[in-house]
Amino acid sequence: MLPDPELLPDVLPTDRLNAQGKPVPEIRNELREIDDLRNVGAVLLAWGQLAATVGLAMWLSHPVAWVAAYFFIGPCYVRFAILGHEAAHRLLFSRKRINDVVGKWLVGYVAFTPIDAYRRSHMAHHKEEFGPEEPDMNLYVGYPIPPDSMRRKLVRDAFFISGYKNLKPLVQLAWKRQPVALQIVGVQVALLGLFTLIGRPELYLFLWLLPQMSVWRVLNRLRAIAEHGGMTKSDDRRLTTHHVRQSWLARFWLVPYNTGWHLAHHVDIGIPWRNLPKLHDELVRSGWVVPDLEYPSYLALWRKLASGQRKISGYAAGRQTTA
Repeated sequence: MLPDPELLPDVLPTDRLNAQGKPVPEIRNELREIDDLRNVGAVLLAWGQLAATVGLAMWLSHPVAWVAAYFFIGPCYVRFAILGHEAAHRLLFSRKRINDVVGKWLVGYVAFTPIDAYRRSHMAHHKEEFGPEEPDMNLYVGYPIPPDSMRRKLVRDAFFISGYKNLKPLVQLAWKRQPVALQIVGVQVALLGLFTLIGRPELYLFLWLLPQMSVWRVLNRLRAIAEHGGMTKSDDRRLTTHHVRQSWLARFWLVPYNTGWHLAHHVDIGIPWRNLPKLHDELVRSGWVVPDLEYPSYLALWRKLASGQRKISGYAAGRQTTA
Protein backbone atom coordinates (compact mmCIF):
# COMPACT_ATOMS: atom_id res chain seq x y z
CA MET A 1 0.00 0.00 0.00
CA LEU A 2 3.02 2.31 0.23
CA PRO A 3 3.47 4.86 -2.56
CA ASP A 4 6.24 4.52 -5.10
CA PRO A 5 9.40 6.41 -4.01
CA GLU A 6 9.08 8.51 -7.17
CA LEU A 7 5.92 10.00 -5.66
CA LEU A 8 7.83 11.23 -2.60
CA PRO A 9 10.04 14.10 -3.80
CA ASP A 10 12.46 15.52 -1.24
CA VAL A 11 11.65 19.22 -1.56
CA LEU A 12 11.41 20.37 2.06
CA PRO A 13 12.10 22.71 3.71
CA THR A 14 10.88 25.70 1.71
CA ASP A 15 10.44 29.34 2.64
CA ARG A 16 6.87 28.49 3.77
CA LEU A 17 7.20 24.95 5.16
CA ASN A 18 9.74 23.35 7.48
CA ALA A 19 11.38 19.97 6.98
CA GLN A 20 8.32 18.13 8.35
CA GLY A 21 5.86 20.06 6.21
CA LYS A 22 4.58 22.31 8.98
CA PRO A 23 4.07 25.96 8.03
CA VAL A 24 6.61 28.47 9.23
CA PRO A 25 5.43 30.44 12.30
CA GLU A 26 3.89 33.45 10.54
CA ILE A 27 1.78 31.19 8.30
CA ARG A 28 1.07 28.67 11.03
CA ASN A 29 -0.31 31.32 13.38
CA GLU A 30 -2.88 32.30 10.78
CA LEU A 31 -3.84 28.69 10.02
CA ARG A 32 -4.23 27.91 13.73
CA GLU A 33 -7.02 30.42 14.26
CA ILE A 34 -10.21 28.76 15.58
CA ASP A 35 -13.54 30.15 14.37
CA ASP A 36 -15.59 29.82 17.57
CA LEU A 37 -18.82 31.27 16.18
CA ARG A 38 -18.90 29.05 13.10
CA ASN A 39 -18.07 26.01 15.24
CA VAL A 40 -21.12 26.78 17.39
CA GLY A 41 -23.03 26.50 14.13
CA ALA A 42 -21.31 23.20 13.31
CA VAL A 43 -22.40 21.68 16.63
CA LEU A 44 -25.96 22.96 16.21
CA LEU A 45 -26.12 21.63 12.65
CA ALA A 46 -24.98 18.18 13.83
CA TRP A 47 -27.88 18.13 16.27
CA GLY A 48 -30.15 19.57 13.58
CA GLN A 49 -29.24 16.78 11.17
CA LEU A 50 -30.14 14.20 13.82
CA ALA A 51 -33.46 15.95 14.55
CA ALA A 52 -34.26 16.28 10.85
CA THR A 53 -33.49 12.60 10.18
CA VAL A 54 -35.76 11.42 12.99
CA GLY A 55 -38.43 14.04 12.32
CA LEU A 56 -38.68 13.30 8.61
CA ALA A 57 -39.02 9.57 9.28
CA MET A 58 -41.79 10.24 11.77
CA TRP A 59 -43.57 12.61 9.39
CA LEU A 60 -43.46 10.16 6.47
CA SER A 61 -44.19 7.18 8.74
CA HIS A 62 -43.53 4.67 6.00
CA PRO A 63 -41.46 1.46 6.20
CA VAL A 64 -39.06 2.75 3.54
CA ALA A 65 -38.63 6.00 5.50
CA TRP A 66 -37.83 4.12 8.70
CA VAL A 67 -35.22 1.96 6.97
CA ALA A 68 -33.69 4.99 5.25
CA ALA A 69 -33.56 6.88 8.55
CA TYR A 70 -31.81 3.91 10.18
CA PHE A 71 -28.97 4.20 7.65
CA PHE A 72 -28.91 8.01 7.64
CA ILE A 73 -28.27 7.99 11.39
CA GLY A 74 -24.79 6.73 10.45
CA PRO A 75 -23.66 10.12 9.09
CA CYS A 76 -25.07 11.73 12.26
CA TYR A 77 -22.71 9.58 14.32
CA VAL A 78 -19.87 10.48 11.96
CA ARG A 79 -20.45 14.17 12.65
CA PHE A 80 -20.54 13.80 16.41
CA ALA A 81 -17.42 11.62 16.30
CA ILE A 82 -15.43 14.06 14.15
CA LEU A 83 -16.46 17.04 16.25
CA GLY A 84 -15.36 14.98 19.26
CA HIS A 85 -12.04 14.39 17.50
CA GLU A 86 -11.68 18.14 17.05
CA ALA A 87 -12.47 18.69 20.73
CA ALA A 88 -9.91 16.04 21.70
CA HIS A 89 -7.31 18.14 19.88
CA ARG A 90 -8.72 21.20 21.71
CA LEU A 91 -9.45 22.81 18.36
CA LEU A 92 -13.25 22.97 18.56
CA PHE A 93 -13.29 26.15 20.68
CA SER A 94 -10.47 28.48 21.61
CA ARG A 95 -11.36 28.50 25.32
CA LYS A 96 -10.28 25.23 26.89
CA ARG A 97 -13.20 24.95 29.32
CA ILE A 98 -15.83 25.54 26.64
CA ASN A 99 -14.03 23.14 24.29
CA ASP A 100 -13.99 20.39 26.89
CA VAL A 101 -17.55 20.89 28.18
CA VAL A 102 -19.06 20.92 24.69
CA GLY A 103 -16.72 18.15 23.54
CA LYS A 104 -17.86 15.88 26.37
CA TRP A 105 -21.52 16.63 26.98
CA LEU A 106 -22.85 17.79 23.61
CA VAL A 107 -20.63 15.79 21.25
CA GLY A 108 -18.53 12.96 22.65
CA TYR A 109 -20.84 11.39 25.22
CA VAL A 110 -23.70 11.62 22.71
CA ALA A 111 -21.73 9.24 20.47
CA PHE A 112 -20.62 6.98 23.38
CA THR A 113 -17.08 8.45 23.33
CA PRO A 114 -15.18 9.16 26.59
CA ILE A 115 -13.34 12.23 25.34
CA ASP A 116 -10.55 12.29 27.94
CA ALA A 117 -9.63 8.64 27.39
CA TYR A 118 -9.96 9.10 23.64
CA ARG A 119 -7.66 12.16 23.80
CA ARG A 120 -4.94 10.15 25.54
CA SER A 121 -5.05 7.28 23.08
CA HIS A 122 -5.40 9.56 20.08
CA MET A 123 -2.36 11.62 21.05
CA ALA A 124 -0.42 8.34 21.24
CA HIS A 125 -1.57 7.70 17.68
CA HIS A 126 -0.24 11.07 16.56
CA LYS A 127 2.98 10.80 18.53
CA GLU A 128 4.14 7.87 16.41
CA GLU A 129 1.81 6.33 13.86
CA PHE A 130 2.35 2.56 13.83
CA GLY A 131 4.64 2.92 16.84
CA PRO A 132 4.58 0.77 20.00
CA GLU A 133 1.77 2.84 21.56
CA GLU A 134 -0.44 2.94 18.44
CA PRO A 135 -3.99 2.31 19.81
CA ASP A 136 -5.54 1.36 16.46
CA MET A 137 -2.85 -0.95 15.14
CA ASN A 138 -5.30 -3.80 14.55
CA LEU A 139 -7.35 -1.56 12.26
CA TYR A 140 -4.44 -0.57 10.03
CA VAL A 141 -1.98 -3.42 9.62
CA GLY A 142 -2.05 -6.36 7.23
CA TYR A 143 -3.45 -4.57 4.20
CA PRO A 144 -4.02 -5.30 1.41
CA ILE A 145 -6.20 -8.21 2.48
CA PRO A 146 -8.23 -10.66 0.35
CA PRO A 147 -11.76 -9.55 -0.59
CA ASP A 148 -13.37 -12.26 1.53
CA SER A 149 -11.40 -11.10 4.57
CA MET A 150 -12.63 -7.54 4.05
CA ARG A 151 -16.14 -8.87 3.60
CA ARG A 152 -15.98 -10.74 6.92
CA LYS A 153 -14.83 -7.61 8.75
CA LEU A 154 -17.65 -5.52 7.32
CA VAL A 155 -20.23 -8.22 8.04
CA ARG A 156 -19.11 -8.29 11.68
CA ASP A 157 -19.51 -4.52 11.77
CA ALA A 158 -22.88 -4.47 10.02
CA PHE A 159 -24.44 -7.24 12.11
CA PHE A 160 -23.72 -5.87 15.58
CA ILE A 161 -20.77 -8.14 16.46
CA SER A 162 -18.20 -5.33 16.56
CA GLY A 163 -20.78 -3.01 18.11
CA TYR A 164 -21.49 -5.41 20.95
CA LYS A 165 -17.78 -5.94 21.52
CA ASN A 166 -17.24 -2.18 21.80
CA LEU A 167 -20.34 -1.40 23.86
CA LYS A 168 -19.91 -4.20 26.41
CA PRO A 169 -16.98 -2.57 28.31
CA LEU A 170 -18.99 0.64 28.74
CA VAL A 171 -21.89 -1.29 30.26
CA GLN A 172 -19.51 -3.18 32.56
CA LEU A 173 -17.83 0.04 33.72
CA ALA A 174 -21.17 1.71 34.32
CA TRP A 175 -22.27 -1.31 36.37
CA LYS A 176 -19.14 -0.79 38.47
CA ARG A 177 -20.11 2.89 38.82
CA GLN A 178 -17.09 4.22 36.97
CA PRO A 179 -17.72 8.02 36.76
CA VAL A 180 -17.15 8.64 33.04
CA ALA A 181 -19.16 5.56 32.07
CA LEU A 182 -22.02 6.79 34.27
CA GLN A 183 -21.82 10.22 32.61
CA ILE A 184 -22.10 8.65 29.17
CA VAL A 185 -25.04 6.54 30.32
CA GLY A 186 -26.59 9.68 31.79
CA VAL A 187 -26.42 11.45 28.42
CA GLN A 188 -27.95 8.39 26.75
CA VAL A 189 -30.77 8.41 29.31
CA ALA A 190 -31.32 12.08 28.45
CA LEU A 191 -31.55 11.14 24.76
CA LEU A 192 -34.05 8.44 25.65
CA GLY A 193 -35.96 11.15 27.49
CA LEU A 194 -36.05 13.31 24.37
CA PHE A 195 -37.45 10.43 22.34
CA THR A 196 -39.99 9.86 25.11
CA LEU A 197 -41.05 13.52 25.01
CA ILE A 198 -41.96 13.19 21.34
CA GLY A 199 -43.97 10.09 22.21
CA ARG A 200 -41.68 7.50 20.59
CA PRO A 201 -39.25 6.10 23.19
CA GLU A 202 -38.74 2.96 21.06
CA LEU A 203 -37.00 5.12 18.46
CA TYR A 204 -34.04 5.49 20.81
CA LEU A 205 -33.37 1.81 20.13
CA PHE A 206 -34.14 1.75 16.41
CA LEU A 207 -32.83 5.20 15.44
CA TRP A 208 -29.93 5.61 17.83
CA LEU A 209 -28.55 2.59 19.68
CA LEU A 210 -28.80 -0.03 16.92
CA PRO A 211 -27.31 2.23 14.20
CA GLN A 212 -24.41 2.90 16.55
CA MET A 213 -23.78 -0.85 16.73
CA SER A 214 -24.00 -1.39 12.99
CA VAL A 215 -24.03 1.46 10.46
CA TRP A 216 -21.58 3.56 12.45
CA ARG A 217 -19.20 0.63 12.91
CA VAL A 218 -19.07 0.09 9.12
CA LEU A 219 -18.50 3.78 8.38
CA ASN A 220 -15.87 4.05 11.10
CA ARG A 221 -13.87 1.11 9.72
CA LEU A 222 -14.08 2.34 6.14
CA ARG A 223 -12.86 5.78 7.18
CA ALA A 224 -10.08 4.46 9.41
CA ILE A 225 -8.57 2.13 6.83
CA ALA A 226 -8.83 4.88 4.20
CA GLU A 227 -6.68 7.02 6.48
CA HIS A 228 -3.92 4.58 7.42
CA GLY A 229 -4.64 1.08 6.12
CA GLY A 230 -1.49 -0.70 4.97
CA MET A 231 0.86 2.19 5.68
CA THR A 232 3.98 2.07 7.86
CA LYS A 233 5.92 3.74 10.65
CA SER A 234 7.84 6.73 9.30
CA ASP A 235 8.75 10.36 9.98
CA ASP A 236 7.45 11.06 6.46
CA ARG A 237 3.69 11.40 6.85
CA ARG A 238 3.23 10.43 3.20
CA LEU A 239 4.19 6.91 4.31
CA THR A 240 1.80 6.83 7.28
CA THR A 241 -1.32 8.46 5.84
CA HIS A 242 -3.30 8.16 2.59
CA HIS A 243 -4.68 11.13 0.70
CA VAL A 244 -7.96 10.77 -1.20
CA ARG A 245 -9.72 13.17 -3.55
CA GLN A 246 -12.72 14.63 -1.77
CA SER A 247 -16.28 14.51 -3.10
CA TRP A 248 -19.54 15.84 -1.68
CA LEU A 249 -20.89 12.31 -1.34
CA ALA A 250 -17.87 11.16 0.67
CA ARG A 251 -17.99 14.26 2.82
CA PHE A 252 -21.64 13.61 3.65
CA TRP A 253 -21.32 9.92 4.51
CA LEU A 254 -17.78 9.53 5.75
CA VAL A 255 -15.50 12.54 6.13
CA PRO A 256 -17.32 15.75 7.13
CA TYR A 257 -15.52 18.76 8.57
CA ASN A 258 -12.55 18.36 6.19
CA THR A 259 -11.55 15.08 7.79
CA GLY A 260 -10.63 13.81 4.35
CA TRP A 261 -7.62 16.13 4.27
CA HIS A 262 -6.08 13.68 6.69
CA LEU A 263 -2.52 13.87 5.42
CA ALA A 264 -2.51 17.60 6.19
CA HIS A 265 -3.94 16.86 9.65
CA HIS A 266 -1.08 14.48 10.40
CA VAL A 267 1.50 16.93 9.11
CA ASP A 268 0.32 19.51 11.65
CA ILE A 269 -2.15 18.39 14.30
CA GLY A 270 -2.57 21.95 15.58
CA ILE A 271 -4.48 23.15 12.52
CA PRO A 272 -8.28 23.29 13.03
CA TRP A 273 -10.47 21.52 10.53
CA ARG A 274 -11.55 24.59 8.60
CA ASN A 275 -7.96 25.33 7.55
CA LEU A 276 -6.79 21.84 6.60
CA PRO A 277 -7.49 22.40 2.86
CA LYS A 278 -5.31 25.52 3.03
CA LEU A 279 -2.45 23.54 4.56
CA HIS A 280 -2.93 20.85 1.93
CA ASP A 281 -2.70 23.49 -0.79
CA GLU A 282 0.60 24.63 0.71
CA LEU A 283 1.90 21.05 0.58
CA VAL A 284 0.85 20.76 -3.06
CA ARG A 285 2.37 24.09 -4.07
CA SER A 286 5.67 23.12 -2.44
CA GLY A 287 5.81 19.98 -4.59
CA TRP A 288 5.79 17.72 -1.52
CA VAL A 289 2.36 16.29 -2.42
CA VAL A 290 2.23 15.36 -6.09
CA PRO A 291 -1.01 14.63 -8.02
CA ASP A 292 -0.33 10.90 -8.40
CA LEU A 293 -0.08 10.51 -4.63
CA GLU A 294 -3.83 11.16 -4.42
CA TYR A 295 -6.36 8.33 -4.77
CA PRO A 296 -9.15 9.37 -7.17
CA SER A 297 -11.88 8.15 -4.80
CA TYR A 298 -12.47 6.23 -1.59
CA LEU A 299 -13.84 3.36 -3.63
CA ALA A 300 -10.55 3.11 -5.55
CA LEU A 301 -8.62 2.99 -2.27
CA TRP A 302 -10.92 0.40 -0.71
CA ARG A 303 -10.56 -1.79 -3.78
CA LYS A 304 -6.79 -1.67 -3.42
CA LEU A 305 -7.05 -2.36 0.31
CA ALA A 306 -9.11 -5.47 -0.51
CA SER A 307 -6.91 -6.62 -3.40
CA GLY A 308 -4.68 -8.98 -1.41
CA GLN A 309 -4.24 -12.49 -2.76
CA ARG A 310 -4.68 -15.67 -0.80
CA LYS A 311 -1.42 -16.98 0.56
CA ILE A 312 -0.23 -20.56 0.20
CA SER A 313 0.47 -22.14 3.56
CA GLY A 314 4.02 -23.41 4.03
CA TYR A 315 2.93 -26.44 6.05
CA ALA A 316 0.02 -27.69 3.98
CA ALA A 317 0.84 -28.02 0.29
CA GLY A 318 -2.00 -26.88 -1.92
CA ARG A 319 -4.08 -25.62 1.02
CA GLN A 320 -4.98 -21.91 0.98
CA THR A 321 -5.23 -19.56 3.92
CA THR A 322 -6.50 -15.99 4.16
CA ALA A 323 -5.12 -13.00 5.99
